Amino acid sequence: MSTTKKRTHYIVGTALVLLAGSVALAQSPQTEMDQIKARQRISMMEGVLERAVSNGADNMVRQMKAVIGDAPMLTGVPEVRGFRLEGYGVFFDVEVPALRLPVTWPLRSMFRDTRETMIIVNELRSMMGESEPRQRERLAQVVRQLERQAQVPAALRSTGRIGAVAVGGAAEAPEPDVYDDPEEHYTREVKAALVDAMIENSGPIGLGAEEWLTVAARDNVPRDPLIPTDAADSRTVMFRVKGSDLASYRAGRMTLEEIRKKVETREY
Repeated sequence: MSTTKKRTHYIVGTALVLLAGSVALAQSPQTEMDQIKARQRISMMEGVLERAVSNGADNMVRQMKAVIGDAPMLTGVPEVRGFRLEGYGVFFDVEVPALRLPVTWPLRSMFRDTRETMIIVNELRSMMGESEPRQRERLAQVVRQLERQAQVPAALRSTGRIGAVAVGGAAEAPEPDVYDDPEEHYTREVKAALVDAMIENSGPIGLGAEEWLTVAARDNVPRDPLIPTDAADSRTVMFRVKGSDLASYRAGRMTLEEIRKKVETREY
């Protein structure tokens, strides 16, 4: 091969290398920006799911406080981590704070007999007239607490529902299991809030028609190493819905109730 041809091939090869490099440099910032935006959208969805858990907890705490007076506490705050799985979709791991019932909760059975409770209430009221102002106020608080707790069983027996609670000017009737099984009621509130958040707020994450949006919710109570069965009491609830169903809902081809039925739920 002549020197001229070698030089020409060298120049052409160099030009191709430089061109390929310039194309890569031109595409790299755009690809990086796309990845950043995708991560931001997932981060926004993380915040939405965290707020959904908080809303479910708030609903539970508000109703329970109206029923028994003392508000339950949570073991922490919800935490969510999301990431994309190539060929599958988007997955979110949700840590749900557990419900801690008030210390007076084991005593609730003491107030099942309304007549006995009202006898105690009347005795306390008689003591209030002979008490100092500060002590009188404390006794008044105890009386109000006993009266609320005495009313709960009677309301449940007579109507199957607990007396209405005014929230923002509207009457809200707590479910009976707020009193009988508050932990199960809390679980149901959180599950409903997560499902609605998946349906209503997942549009920006760009889910493909054949991809899945999956949320795995589990409680974040620290395990006690001294109690082998402690971990067995926890459970994980998984929800998943297909991108094509979400697209149908956003396009108006499916109602909210219909898309809720499309959400698959499994418990472990």
